[in-house]
Amino acid sequence: MKRRVVLVDDHDLFLAGVRAELGEAVEVVGQAGSVAEAVPLIRELDPEVVLLDVHLPDGSGDAIIHAVATERPGVRFLALSVSDAAEDVIAVIRAGARGYVTKTISGAELTAAIERVATGDAVFSPRLAGFVLDAFRAGEEVGGDTELDELTPREREVLQLIARGYMYKEIAARLHLSVKTVESHVSNVLRKLQLSTRHELARWATQHRLV
Repeated sequence: MKRRVVLVDDHDLFLAGVRAELGEAVEVVGQAGSVAEAVPLIRELDPEVVLLDVHLPDGSGDAIIHAVATERPGVRFLALSVSDAAEDVIAVIRAGARGYVTKTISGAELTAAIERVATGDAVFSPRLAGFVLDAFRAGEEVGGDTELDELTPREREVLQLIARGYMYKEIAARLHLSVKTVESHVSNVLRKLQLSTRHELARWATQHRLV
């Protein structure tokens, strides 16, 4: 029986390529290009596997998982992204994804990864598995972080960019937000983490392996 799959990515050309690579191996029951589109679609279709990008125009892949995982516990999430950054891998695994593979994966490998995730296995591209193992080895709670859990997915994105040295204007451009909205997010993060400066934010993010 073919696995029922929902695809979530904002690049139509890439999605068309994924559909072509998967061919008849799975049943693609729906696709979405944003968090706002994906959440109600997954709730409605209740697929076996959601193949999702970690960076979307209106948020991140882990925001989708947080929004639907408790309502649709049978849905498995597999991240498929161009990003191989440790913070992206840890974020979606912490949210509940069963695997993370990069977009260099072949069609046959992707089909096999979907099947394995559907049956409950965890699947990672080799280098990415090391990030998860390193996080456990360092004592990081991959399954949850009390302070980090207080932040919204958007606040986490802003925190990561602040820690990487981006200015408010640059963050606003990258996330398609106004500078005022970015300032508001930073203010909320500082309050929730009980910090007072950008420097303290950057240090906190480094200590929590977000950069």
